[in-house]
Amino acid sequence: MTMVVGLTGGIGSGKTTVADLFAQFNIDIIDADIVAREVVEPGTPGLNAIIDKLGSDILLTDGSLNRSKLRQAIFNDNSLKDWLNALLHPMIREKMQADIQKAKSPYCLLVIPLMVENNLQTMTDRLLVIDVDEEVQIARTQQRDKVNAEHVKKILAAQASREERLAAADDVITNNGDSAALQSEVATLHQQYVAMSLHNQ
Repeated sequence: MTMVVGLTGGIGSGKTTVADLFAQFNIDIIDADIVAREVVEPGTPGLNAIIDKLGSDILLTDGSLNRSKLRQAIFNDNSLKDWLNALLHPMIREKMQADIQKAKSPYCLLVIPLMVENNLQTMTDRLLVIDVDEEVQIARTQQRDKVNAEHVKKILAAQASREERLAAADDVITNNGDSAALQSEVATLHQQYVAMSLHNQ
């Protein structure tokens, strides 16, 4: 069984950037956001259950899920949000576990934005947290998502605090914007994880 390194961090921390750097070492990356899309592709039990509940109006013309319509629907209805989470979270977890079983690299990276919030570090052997100053998070997210600072602060308030994340971490990368330092930190951790995975076999 491949060693599983969990990767998490708050919004705008640079999780994707870090995951891409690990991918350069041919490490299998399992990304919860991608898995979450896969479990509601046309023909899946996930999408069929959503159609049964909300009707075919929830689809785009090509038969795929209209995500923005679904977001609107759950934004206005907490019970619907709870129903959707209860439906999809077990499916996402099961698919991530199946993908971990298929991983071929010495260790794999499991990228979950809300890892600590949902206590999913139980699926990992080590947890790597990308830590970043709050001002940097706000500036990056504003730029990327074209939203105002208040909107970003609300998202931050709904996520685990930096302290909670760091308390759960085995390893920490600080990513306040020095890309050369980031590359060398990832390279060092990669060596460490390969050595650990050999040791664990």
